[in-house]
Amino acid sequence: MKLAQRVERLPPYLFARISETIAKKRAEGVDVISLGIGDPDLPTPGYLIETLQRAAEKPANHRYPESDGLPELRRAVARWYRARHGVELDPDEEVVPLIGSKEGIGHLPLCLIDPGDVALVTDPGYPVYAIGTMFAGGETVRVPLREEDGWLPRLDEIPADAARRARILWLNYPNNPTGAVADLAFFERAVAWAREHDVVIAHDLAYADVTFDGYVAHSILEVNGARDVAIEFNSLSKSFNMTGWRVAMAVGNQRVIDALTRVKTNLDSGIPQAIQEMAIAALDDPRDSITEHNRIYARRRDRVVAVLRELGLRLEPPKASLYVWARLPRGERSSGEFAARLVDQTGVVVTPGASYGASGEGYIRISLTTPDDRLEEALTRLSKFARGAPVL
Repeated sequence: MKLAQRVERLPPYLFARISETIAKKRAEGVDVISLGIGDPDLPTPGYLIETLQRAAEKPANHRYPESDGLPELRRAVARWYRARHGVELDPDEEVVPLIGSKEGIGHLPLCLIDPGDVALVTDPGYPVYAIGTMFAGGETVRVPLREEDGWLPRLDEIPADAARRARILWLNYPNNPTGAVADLAFFERAVAWAREHDVVIAHDLAYADVTFDGYVAHSILEVNGARDVAIEFNSLSKSFNMTGWRVAMAVGNQRVIDALTRVKTNLDSGIPQAIQEMAIAALDDPRDSITEHNRIYARRRDRVVAVLRELGLRLEPPKASLYVWARLPRGERSSGEFAARLVDQTGVVVTPGASYGASGEGYIRISLTTPDDRLEEALTRLSKFARGAPVL
């Protein structure tokens, strides 16, 4: 049997490898604690579950949904963007619901990339940006991010040939994996660059509402003229602890939203309507859930930062996202080797920075989505490791 070359070239997905590592160590009898995957441990707010339960009882919601989503959900997204970002969206032309933002991110290159075209992918970055490009037959050109630049790309250093062939520039702020944030001045420069080079900006805003210390994240669509060149992915997964329900949205440039909708109508049948009703309730009535979740994540962040500094890692506490990104201690060169030593000697799993691209080498990422008791146990072990005391 011969498989397609695109599948033969497909690397193991990052978090599948982490899951394999955890399973192997547990099979050896190790009590493994994973700080690797950004999947909120906090439950979906109860009032949203109650909405879902009521919606699930409606026979109309037992049938195929529409790929472009309920009109009521598209209107709720538009209301959210107006209230949250001061951005006016046409719910019928500039909004499409997604079965999680990963689905839309994976499908977008099918709308814009032909064989030989380029997608500009920031490095380190979310692996799906490059994987979607590969499935579409395109070429990924990595745009390095550097700590000294605040993990923002130097757009003027993108090679001229890559810029000429580029069809998409991927941006992601608040950033995964680094936790970096971008101000409106950066987005203004990015929009001007995209306009000059006739490139679509795809901004991944999955962590818009996971913020700390008074920081407020921006939408790229707040920039005048951004909708001429940009679309934005947003998600209820992290804001409302709804990763398992798979509901998100893409908004922005009408032509790109229309293309993405047409791709989706041929490949999926949309989000189950009961889940869409839950999403409407979340967007129209967030209550205090986001504030409370962020209070918990901020407390965990502060504990993680303190222990990582004991280990000799160098970092700045992030203003947003579910992650702490830290430079390895002096003398350490390989993020993979450092992470492997931690799991071997402490049973604590962290993500090597190199997993997100060459520019992530020399760093590790720790997620804040582990329950408090398990997180405290992990931090106790890491603190012992830092002092040279036996752990396991």
